[in-house]
Amino acid sequence: MINIDKLVKKAQKGNDKAFLKLFKFYEEELYRIAYVYVKKKDDALDVIQETAYRSFKNIKSLKNPEHFKTWVIRITINCAIDHIRKNKKVVHLTEGYEEFIGDYDEDIPLKLTINELLDKLNTDEKSTIILKYYNGYTFKQISEILDIPLGTAKSILYRALKKLRYEYSKGEDISE
Repeated sequence: MINIDKLVKKAQKGNDKAFLKLFKFYEEELYRIAYVYVKKKDDALDVIQETAYRSFKNIKSLKNPEHFKTWVIRITINCAIDHIRKNKKVVHLTEGYEEFIGDYDEDIPLKLTINELLDKLNTDEKSTIILKYYNGYTFKQISEILDIPLGTAKSILYRALKKLRYEYSKGEDISE
């Protein structure tokens, strides 16, 4: 079993190998979070690279080693949001093809619908939905990751779900 606190303390003292081992431990989960935001494999990998850079550069500022996971998830979310903002300014001349994780099956229209619905949420609402339903975090963990009060995390989630229900009922034929 990996001792996260010990690795964080070593990484904070400048041990590159400890940081790499620590980052690799969470990399798959961070990739999934980034992918939900940016929706493309290459963009998600760019977000992970930027997350690794920012977290390595700032690991000494982490006060509590036991909060490393929530800290690095927050960095991932911020990098994904920055990536989206940056790419809104880019004008694409041709439409690219989206890459999907997994095999082609009948659920693809549903996946497109979910992505379209998530795009209708603001950043906090989208983050809360992703952390709760894509990653299975508790409200307490979500409040720590997003650095908001527990009650606020619950309110944001319920508001987001209400918005999603409304948008879904308004455009039930999105996937057709």
